[in-house]
Amino acid sequence: MASKCVHKGCGKVFTDPEEPCVYHPGPPVFHEGQKGWNCCKPRVLTFEEFMEIPPCTTGKHSTVDDTPAPAKKDDDAAAPPAPAPAAPAAAPPAAVPIPTHSPAIPPPSNAPTPVPEEPESDDPSLAIPPNATCRRRGCNASYNPDVSREEEKCVYHPGQPVFHEGSKGWSCCKRKVLEFDEFLKIEGCTDKKKHLFVGKGKPAGEEKVETVRNDFYQTASSVNVSLYLKKIDKEKATVEFTSTAITLDLPTTDNKRYKDSYELFAPIDPEKSKFRVLGTKLELTLIKGDGTSWPVLRKDDPWSGERIQIGSAARA
Repeated sequence: MASKCVHKGCGKVFTDPEEPCVYHPGPPVFHEGQKGWNCCKPRVLTFEEFMEIPPCTTGKHSTVDDTPAPAKKDDDAAAPPAPAPAAPAAAPPAAVPIPTHSPAIPPPSNAPTPVPEEPESDDPSLAIPPNATCRRRGCNASYNPDVSREEEKCVYHPGQPVFHEGSKGWSCCKRKVLEFDEFLKIEGCTDKKKHLFVGKGKPAGEEKVETVRNDFYQTASSVNVSLYLKKIDKEKATVEFTSTAITLDLPTTDNKRYKDSYELFAPIDPEKSKFRVLGTKLELTLIKGDGTSWPVLRKDDPWSGERIQIGSAARA
């Protein structure tokens, strides 16, 4: 009898209980805008990237969720004594406004990363693989070849996930919950006829990607770069490092390709620098060659006057 695995990151329908299962054994972690899993290190910013984090453990399928609950704070812990109220001090006659952040570190942006729209319907010329899952958020229905496509009803969330101060929900409806498992169970608020299993077909020729969005932050020893391009082919992607530049060749699994060379602002150590492919981006770790603070990523980028950096600022 077929059963559906409830392990996080798996969710496959299986008939052989001895079949290998690749999953996340730890609970999800959401902290200060970052998203990841307690059992492995990757941390991302968007929900789509979080869902693309590859599972880190191999075991056996299960119909019983044995994921440990996230650690809860002890409500009975003694709170530190409140300081005695100080007498109000007279304001100086010409008080200078104090900035809420260092000029060297721009304030965090709350603007969500734009997410490409899914196609409205499947290409009828494409075959739907067995056990395919609906791609619309919140639906999770599996393809059943014994049911007519005309009889399918897709109930999903057209909005974006919203995580705020511990509550979790969707921008398209009002329900909010605290636990991630309960968030995944929030029933869709919009319905369509037919599920979305495969989307549109690939173009006849390879599509050239002209530009990709990028951002970076730096520490005293490294520059950490994100290049946003979905579905990069991990097996074919290449990044060549030299002391002054990087050369990128990034084909994707949906017949696109981004190729470019970046002349970097300052020297790097090409032997220690590295890259990693995630579901929606390429991450680069560039090891600084001389400890210089980078105001921009590429040598010919316009300089805004801000230097994005984390860690302790150097003292003059």
